[in-house]
Amino acid sequence: MTQQRLNMDWMLKDLASSVPFTRHVVVLSADGLCMAKYGTDTDTSDRLAAACAGLQSLSGAVAAEFPDGDGTMRLVVIEVGGGFFYLMAAGARAYLAVLADDGVDAGLMGQRMRDLVARIGQHLTSPPRADGQVT
Repeated sequence: MTQQRLNMDWMLKDLASSVPFTRHVVVLSADGLCMAKYGTDTDTSDRLAAACAGLQSLSGAVAAEFPDGDGTMRLVVIEVGGGFFYLMAAGARAYLAVLADDGVDAGLMGQRMRDLVARIGQHLTSPPRADGQVT
């Protein structure tokens, strides 16, 4: 495990512990690869990362419908039975995703996610991969 990965895991833990009812935190690349995780196992984080890649693509298509916008997705929030899902742009081709239980303070979660991205956004980047290149 690289030092950067250890630092990112610590920062994700800090986010999760500062917002009660946080269940999973995942950082993913635009193409759906899990880059870091907290509070989840590898299978769950991989499923979440893959689903998030689809959501960020769909939200980008919706963002393009705003003529005065820049066509980018900044934040997606989905409320489902049992909790909330958050997906936030977090750097060049990178995203921060959080699953939280029903009791979460939605405003606090959004604020903490924005704070984390502002502090470490340059570290939450995923450069484009060349064919056959594994990150």
